[in-house]
Amino acid sequence: MLGEFTDKKAEERFFVTYDAILRKWPIPAEELDIETRFGPTRVRRCGPEDGPPVALLPGGMGTSLSWYPHIAELAVRHRVHAVDTIGEPGRSIQTAPIESTEDCAEWLAEVVDGVLAGTGHEKVHLAGVSRGGWLALNLASRATDRIAGVITFEASGFGAIGRSFIWWSLREIFRWFLPKWLLRLVSSGDPEVRHTVRPLLFAALKYKQRLPGMHLFSDDELYAIDVPTRIVVAERSVIHDARAVAARLESLSPHIRVEVVPKTTHGLSLEKPELVTARILEAVPVRPGV
Repeated sequence: MLGEFTDKKAEERFFVTYDAILRKWPIPAEELDIETRFGPTRVRRCGPEDGPPVALLPGGMGTSLSWYPHIAELAVRHRVHAVDTIGEPGRSIQTAPIESTEDCAEWLAEVVDGVLAGTGHEKVHLAGVSRGGWLALNLASRATDRIAGVITFEASGFGAIGRSFIWWSLREIFRWFLPKWLLRLVSSGDPEVRHTVRPLLFAALKYKQRLPGMHLFSDDELYAIDVPTRIVVAERSVIHDARAVAARLESLSPHIRVEVVPKTTHGLSLEKPELVTARILEAVPVRPGV
């Protein structure tokens, strides 16, 4: 079965909101539809053509638009590709079911091939938040021939997502309805961003996802990742024990570095947007002269 909106009116409302937020994209961008076995995947590309390519993968229900606060800085010297994940609300169009983690990896591998086509680059860096981080690691644990490196922020796959996440989500959603002046007092990050993406998140709730669950990564899978990988986790995460994740991964593979960000939650990318941008720029080197 395919992901779909509950009805046509819900779909139209979502895309009206999507297009309104798209107008906040800070620099000119090219819209691509990369063909995959599971349907055309919408990718928004911007930045210098000779810059090192980076593919940005959003969290669940986030769409490529969740990256808009980071784009202006990321695209100064990098060729940035923001992805609408297939099987989730957005401009990608799912035409075949995604039934396994292998299918998820195949989809992303085909997106990577499309991103690199005609660029003169052989590899791309993957950057992902939450489910986007899981997608990046899921592919990197299977094949890295087209991947230069991976950086994730609060990636899933290191702990069971349960009741704590639900309660955290409800509290976070409540905060998003607070006035900006009060939101600034109770949450770190820019309240304008939360207020901007809030209507899109609620419109996305009318979309029925039919995707496989995100499995927990085994030691063997993580050890198989043979490219530079940086995993950034929140000290107060509700989806895993950040310190335990750090201890496990740093002793497991020389390719993996873990950073625990103090006083942050699973909303790390909203709470510390400047850190997210900085870590991506650190992870993706630029050739002299670019």
